[in-house]
Amino acid sequence: MSPERESTCPTEVGHDAARHLALLTRTTEVVNSSLDLQQVLESIAHEVAAALETDACFVYLYDEAADELVLRATHGTRIEDATAAPRMRRGDGITGVAAADRVPLMIPSGAHLDPRFKAFPNLREDEYESILAVPILARDVLEGALNVRTREPRAFTDAEIGLLSSIASQVGQSIEHAKLYASARRRVDELEALARISEAVSESLYLEESLEAIVATTVQSLQATGAAIVLEDGRIAWPEGRAGLHACRLPLRYRGRGIGELVVDRDVPFSEDDRQLLDAIANQAAVALEHGRMALRGVLAQEIHHRVKNNLQTVASLLRLQARATGVEPRKALGDSVNRILAIAAVHEVLTEHREDVVDLAELVDRLRAMLVQGLVGGKRVSADLASVSLAGGRATALALVFSELLGNALEHGGDHVSITLRADGDDGVLALADDGTGMQGASDGTGLQIVRALVRDELHGTLLLQEDGGLRAEVRFAAA
Repeated sequence: MSPERESTCPTEVGHDAARHLALLTRTTEVVNSSLDLQQVLESIAHEVAAALETDACFVYLYDEAADELVLRATHGTRIEDATAAPRMRRGDGITGVAAADRVPLMIPSGAHLDPRFKAFPNLREDEYESILAVPILARDVLEGALNVRTREPRAFTDAEIGLLSSIASQVGQSIEHAKLYASARRRVDELEALARISEAVSESLYLEESLEAIVATTVQSLQATGAAIVLEDGRIAWPEGRAGLHACRLPLRYRGRGIGELVVDRDVPFSEDDRQLLDAIANQAAVALEHGRMALRGVLAQEIHHRVKNNLQTVASLLRLQARATGVEPRKALGDSVNRILAIAAVHEVLTEHREDVVDLAELVDRLRAMLVQGLVGGKRVSADLASVSLAGGRATALALVFSELLGNALEHGGDHVSITLRADGDDGVLALADDGTGMQGASDGTGLQIVRALVRDELHGTLLLQEDGGLRAEVRFAAA
């Protein structure tokens, strides 16, 4: 201990006391000036080092979950690798011993030679001779540790040790307040996130919109790099962002039944508070997913009932029209009716397979062609050139009936070859059938052609053009979907 430090001159003692009181006053102001804990810690490190005339000051916070002290603020020494903050367990290093024993620890010289010294590769600590470390306590709960260092040997006085302990106590209270504020702020953020999700789910009429809103809110609230909802069949729905270094998977359960997973990624670990928020979000997502499916099943059931009713009415109308026809052999009339019903069934088969309200006419026409050629006639050549044209389900039923009537007529009354073409012409679709037979030869419209004209006019809102030139060519033009 240097002679200067041993002096008890009243003037020097009074000067030190005034300086210490000023430091305590200043640290009190710093602690109460902000709820930003990082800003408070950095200011404390600067004020303590300046007032005690030390070369460096280190402030550690205690991570209770990891049981480690984490360096959060420094003065006089730079952390060379900012991506790896020094961490040490209680009892490791001189500062860790002070934290574990909850008492100040002072080494006046050769601190880096002490067997308790812990070196960090990104901190140049071997240049310091002395160290004074004190625990940071709040209501007897360890919150961290604080130390000051000098490059020259120095024995800190009892007054300086007491002063640093008092400052550490103030810092402890600040940490406690900051934690309470952070907890309250986090709770507000959680409630706001859940409110946004609830609003999105209640306002949207579509399941996709609800789940997209849940994923977007999750990414925003958790500062995640990405998130997605995975359905029970393994399909990934509504993904957003990218994968992170850490992932959290939470099951989506509705009434005890697993219906999917919420997957969240980010580059920093998930805390227990994060997981509690994700649990709440997962519950919301499960409810939205199941309710959306229930609504969809209800809509689908209503749509199916509506289509069945309409198609039964169509079948009834066709049968009544067939019944009024005269001079038609009963077996042929029954066969024609069966083909019309099969044409309607083909439309619904395509709708069911693709789960869409729009039909690809190329696929539909090709199915009907194969069915009618096999059922009606053999030995005739049928060629098809079909481009992709889309049409809504209800109008596709009308077109299927039109095509069945025209193809059946061509196979029965035409020549040896029938050609079918389907193409898009601007916003229209054009279906044409041509045969190399003798044509209509002035014959009047039969039941089938009456049905075709009515469907093209009333259901397709299109036009029918019949041309006789080395056979019969029928062209139907209609507005595509």
